[in-house]
Amino acid sequence: MTTVLITGANRSIGLETAKQLSAKGLFVYLGSRNLSKGEAIVKELNERGFNNIKAIEIDVTNQESVLAAKNSIEREHGKLDILINNAGILGTQPQTATETSVENIKEVFETNFFGVINVTQVFLELLKKSESPRISNITSGLGSLTLHSDPNWKYYQVKSAAYGPSKTALNAYTIVLAHELKDSKFKVNVIDPGYTATDFNHHSGPGSVESAASFIIKHTLTDENASTGQFFSNDIEDETGISPW
Repeated sequence: MTTVLITGANRSIGLETAKQLSAKGLFVYLGSRNLSKGEAIVKELNERGFNNIKAIEIDVTNQESVLAAKNSIEREHGKLDILINNAGILGTQPQTATETSVENIKEVFETNFFGVINVTQVFLELLKKSESPRISNITSGLGSLTLHSDPNWKYYQVKSAAYGPSKTALNAYTIVLAHELKDSKFKVNVIDPGYTATDFNHHSGPGSVESAASFIIKHTLTDENASTGQFFSNDIEDETGISPW
């Protein structure tokens, strides 16, 4: 059975992605910082027929937690096929360039950037045992420097000194990682689920979690000829879904 770990999967897009992948027959590890909350969610999902899903405690900013999650998955399955680095935080608002504290920026980067690197490096050992390893790093259109420089972009006025830059850094790391793994079976991409109505943004986004999750899955469950080192966005209105960096 194909195994997938989704960090930050106890709500919103991460949870919906877990549900859709479970429905497709994958075994899903629902990553949650709080195990009891994750288990309560999984219990509800089990009652609704989602049986191939299990809560796992993982705090991406805590090395011991990440290692414990890796060891648990290794004992149970021996490998990991898909890693979806979904966990992320917005940080204290507003985030002006002139007044946002360094502490706030560091906190956001700790989860959105360094946390992804930590989880990825720890789980590479298990991913390398897969026949079709996939790493999907969940990003945001707000991480695109090209779009941020375009006054005609519909979100041009949405600037942040912590969240956006953390996703830009994530995009850059993903390019390097994909290049390093380009001669292997790995497919490594950043995926922007689009401006989605979630708790994250007080449900202000126009997109649905169902659409966001479907888009993530579309660019994660790919074949051997699929792209790697690409930036896909659900907000790009053409058939490719490719966003400028």
